[in-house]
Parts: sequence; structure tokens; C-alpha cells
Amino acid sequence: MANIHQNKGNILVAGGAGYVGSHTCLALAEAGYTPVVFDNLSNGHKEFVQWGPCIVGDIRDELAVKQVFQDWKPVGVVHFAALIEVGISVKDPVSFYETNVKGAINLISEAYRSGVKGFVFSSTCATYGAPEYVPMDEKHPQFPLSPYGNTKLCVEKYLTDMRECCEFPSIALRYFNAAGADPEGRIGERHDPETHAIPIAIEAAMGLRPGFSLFGTDYDTRDGTCVRDYIHVLDLADAHVCALGRLLGGELGGAYNLGTGTGTTVKELVEMIRKISGEAFPVAESERRDGDSSVLVADRSKAKKELGWVPKRGLEQIVQDAWNWHNK
Repeated sequence: MANIHQNKGNILVAGGAGYVGSHTCLALAEAGYTPVVFDNLSNGHKEFVQWGPCIVGDIRDELAVKQVFQDWKPVGVVHFAALIEVGISVKDPVSFYETNVKGAINLISEAYRSGVKGFVFSSTCATYGAPEYVPMDEKHPQFPLSPYGNTKLCVEKYLTDMRECCEFPSIALRYFNAAGADPEGRIGERHDPETHAIPIAIEAAMGLRPGFSLFGTDYDTRDGTCVRDYIHVLDLADAHVCALGRLLGGELGGAYNLGTGTGTTVKELVEMIRKISGEAFPVAESERRDGDSSVLVADRSKAKKELGWVPKRGLEQIVQDAWNWHNK
């Protein structure tokens, strides 16, 4: 394990007060870096910033972005700051393009001008759109189904051009379904509104919701419900540290899927939450939602081969850690 007292330099973490961002700050600190959080706190939580300084600022503000690079001189950047609700992106694409694209361009351009040696981008499997085959590898065609997915793909393309034209080192990490929480309960998942299945089902088990809805039970899967690839947030955080290390070691980068390679149906997820919680909360069957794919599962072999990254935590630990966090 890396010496926690050896400072390998400042890492600017845009959106580091959010869910995956804060867990990545924890992993960066454990690996010997100083995470410098830059967040407007619109979706993040100041109390989640526990492993380094917190600079309140907005990636859309070019002067604020320039200032944070001048003040902290980061050797690397990890970029999480984005709007993420797919449904809202359909109603308000302007906000998504302003934050997710214009904001990212501000950050990437300043990182390049500042001579940053590695830029890690939080992307998503939503850039693939409807699966043409599963498990999905990094060569899968990218045809997003929402403005949210389009904005993430725009940033990936800009990073690709910066790598190929300017030799600016970057890695795009395409997440599947982030879930779970820090087992010590210091940080966890807290969105408003909450749109993720595990916290919603846990709130149903805790009696904070009337029940849980299964959106579609007639998919061509083993029990008729959607299949998703749930990945523990600490495994995701570890992947960002691996990616950053690869870039700082002189590699130019590329794109990688982050998933377990194992699919879980929504019904199987509900059963696991009932098992961990000991609560038989009500489950209702509803119509399918627009844009929901029947199966989304990652081929993670490229990340294993090139980043040396292997997820260590399975579904039971994901749900146990999430349950402990929400109960707290």
C-alpha cells in the first residue's frame, strides 16, 4: 500500500463534493495525493470534503477555473462536475451543454495550458446508447439516446482530439451503475431527487417510501426485468487512481469501461435488499420507461489488462454498505 504520508502532488478534483468524486478523494489521499476539490456545491455536499481543501467555484466560470490552477498547481485533474439526470436533460438540454460541455472545455483547456500531466474524465456507458451486443466493450458504437449521453460523448471527442493533436494525456472512464458507500460510513450516496434503484429500494425498506416500482417485467431477460452491472463506488474510485497513475507515468490514455462484467436483474436486486434489510417492502409492477435498455453489462477486460484494475466487491457488499450508510 502507498505511503499515506508521501505527498505525490495536488490533484484537482472538479465535482469532488459529489458521490463518486468524494469517494475518489478518499482513494487519492490513501494513494499519497492531495485532492483539491473544486465544486459549486449545487449537487455536492461540503461535509463530504474530508481529505483536502474545498474551493467553491463553477467550471463554467473561466476566471475561477484559471485561478484554481494558478493557486494549487495540480499535477493531474479528475473531472466529475456535471449534470447527470437523464430525464431532466431531455427537458433542459441547454443547462446540460453549458455545464457538461462548456464547463469541461474550460477545465480541459486550462489543464492543457497549465501543463497538467494527466486528465481523468468521468464518462458513462450512456455514450453507447442501445446495446448492439453484450457485454459491451470499448469498441461498441456510440449513439447516445439522450442529451446527457450526447454531452458526455462531446467531451470524450474533445479529449480524443487533444490526445491526438496536442499529445495531451487523458483517460475517459465509462461507468456502468455506480452503487454502495464507504464501509466506514463517512460518505455515501445522497442525491436530490434520488433516481438510482438501490437507494430508492433501501428507502422503501426503511419505510421512507410507499414501495418500489419495477419498470417493465416483460424484457427478454431471465426474469423479465432489466439487467444492470452494479459496481461498488470504491472500486470506481480505485480505477480513477489507477488511470491517473498510468497518465502520470507517461501514457497518453484512451477510454475504459468500469463495470464488474456481471449483470443483476432488478428482481434479484430487490431480493438482495430484502435479505440485507430483513424487510419485505412492497414492490409494484409498472410500465416500461422510455429509453431503458433490457441489458447493460460491461466488458471490463481492457481496464484489467491496461490499468491493472479489477473490482473487488460484489453485490452483497454493495447493498450492505449502502444499507449501513442510509441507516446512519
